[in-house]
Amino acid sequence: MTNESLLEFMDSLDDVDPLELSNTILMPNYGPAAICLVKGEGAKVLDSTGRWYYDFLSGIAVASLGHANPAVAEAVSWQAQELMHVSNIFANLIGPKVAAMIDRLIRLERLSSGPGRVFFANSGAEANEAAIKLARKYGLESGKHHIITALGSFHGRTMGALSATGQRSKQIPFEPLLPGFSHVPWNDVAAIESAVTEATVAVMLEPIQGEAGVIDPDETYLGEVQQLCRSRDLLLIIDEVQTGFARTGKWFGFQHYSIEPDIVTMAKALGSGMPISACWAREGLSEAFAPGDHGTTFGGQPLAASAALATIRKLIEIDAPARSQELGEAMLKMYEGNADIDSISGSGLLRGINLKSPSAKKVALRAMELGVIVNPIGEKVIRLAPPLIISLPELESACQLILQAISEVE
Repeated sequence: MTNESLLEFMDSLDDVDPLELSNTILMPNYGPAAICLVKGEGAKVLDSTGRWYYDFLSGIAVASLGHANPAVAEAVSWQAQELMHVSNIFANLIGPKVAAMIDRLIRLERLSSGPGRVFFANSGAEANEAAIKLARKYGLESGKHHIITALGSFHGRTMGALSATGQRSKQIPFEPLLPGFSHVPWNDVAAIESAVTEATVAVMLEPIQGEAGVIDPDETYLGEVQQLCRSRDLLLIIDEVQTGFARTGKWFGFQHYSIEPDIVTMAKALGSGMPISACWAREGLSEAFAPGDHGTTFGGQPLAASAALATIRKLIEIDAPARSQELGEAMLKMYEGNADIDSISGSGLLRGINLKSPSAKKVALRAMELGVIVNPIGEKVIRLAPPLIISLPELESACQLILQAISEVE
């Protein structure tokens, strides 16, 4: 096959239905796609047939600044023309600034403590892999490697992060898993204490269990876990991949509970759609990584970091935590008292609609037909994570369509 014929084939792909191509050439691990999205603008997305939808999933809590945010797009465009990528053997101008802002946001309420350090990767799973490796390296001299996580937790799909995940259905097809993990019931401090052994080095938790169904912690749970960790000389790892960057009404979900984690992981909203994640570790722990211990080719490269820096600046300018809290409370009131809804979980603009009947998938399908993208989790939960920049009228309009979908299905 000549280069000319290869280019002809490439050009011919423009004439193929994009949804058909997606569902035939990509591996089926996500299942068949129902629509093909081609454009986004603020809180809405456009499909290949020309129909607009309210996006109440935000790429699973990624597009917190909405789609095609001008500030982020401009930063990425400028950086693409300057320097897209360099090896981590060298420093670059953007990544360290992002790291400094992450450290400042994590330590907002304890700036008197020494600064932590940041490792950049590309996804939430990779950030959690870094946290797992850092904790094990830290415990190496004392022979500690065991990590306790919660049943229902989700920490990613790479082998280490999957081993940490407390969902058997996701683990079984890929066994044997990485050894050294125990999974205990969520919201049960006594269960964590019972699982601690001489080999335990860390406890790893989400501030809200997102993939399990937007399940809140008890008010005292994380604080009591921290006390346990301090008393038993354990590290506390908080997975903020889904909850970070103002999604819950604070810069990070753990800040609702005034705790001080040893390690914090984050991704999703950090880059507004550009692939970037981070693992932050406190002073005295981050130094456990020595040169050559861990790395990634693309982590913290200028292009993705430029999106992250622009994202953080914009989130600060709109006071994203306050906006998330205010809009989240408004959204909560729209669903309260509905006869078909059992309860509303979550915080800020990460919410779970817990239905009384097992109809989540049907509700999500009907909502999409009405023009709103939502995410069913299990049989009874609808996850909502709209962009933080959504206007109140847009929020009200979309919520009314979701309520209509619930009433029609229920």
